[in-house]
Amino acid sequence: MSGELVLCARDASIAEVTLNRPEVMNALSVDLRAELIATFHNLAEDSSCEIVILTGAGRAFTAGLDLKELGGETDSSNNTTDSSVTELSDALAMLKVPLIGAINGFAITGGFELALMCDILIASTNARFADTHARVGVVPGWGLSQRLPRIVGINRAKELSLSGNFLDAETAYDWGLVNRVVDLDDLLPSARNLAKDILSTDRATREAMLDIMDRGWNTTLAEGLDVEAAANQSHSANQVTTEKIAARRHEILRRGRSQT
Repeated sequence: MSGELVLCARDASIAEVTLNRPEVMNALSVDLRAELIATFHNLAEDSSCEIVILTGAGRAFTAGLDLKELGGETDSSNNTTDSSVTELSDALAMLKVPLIGAINGFAITGGFELALMCDILIASTNARFADTHARVGVVPGWGLSQRLPRIVGINRAKELSLSGNFLDAETAYDWGLVNRVVDLDDLLPSARNLAKDILSTDRATREAMLDIMDRGWNTTLAEGLDVEAAANQSHSANQVTTEKIAARRHEILRRGRSQT
């Protein structure tokens, strides 16, 4: 097993990032967070990276913050202060390309929050989600209290967060939390296939759409519609030509015939 806490493999424009502390369910120690922040900073600055897949090694996606470290039972070799908690959220926000979360196993508390930062979630049948903030005695700081209700509904979010109970993969799918559930052996192949489907679209257009979806998510519907209208006008003026539209139309027809 590699001694690296975060693995990053590249297949052309697809980056595959793996949390690599399987012996402790990929608990997010200060050291691991520092490596993950650096990894996402590097990917954000790499124009050749067009999509990222995030997963975990072993039986967990991540169990969240390292509670032994927080409780003073173990020490970090990194002198980074705990501002790395918020810096990790900022580092993911810097990534302007689609982020697919391949949830292989347990995604607990901070791990649940990390999953919710992804644009698309694919879960294995082994995936389990839980928000144990109330059991640990820590208020969420990575957006779970705001993102989760918007995705699954306020009452379901309250049930999960106030009870600390686990949510299985199939129920997560039924509630709209994950896009699909697949066998563990199919998890990464499914994520990679989806990444390739996304890469077959026009990069400038999909990144503009990702941007306006995220910006609209953080505002009202009326303001979001204004964001979309402005982006549409800017994109049409700078990116759209009759030649591009014609070429794309033929590609869509060919793709449609191949999928029927």
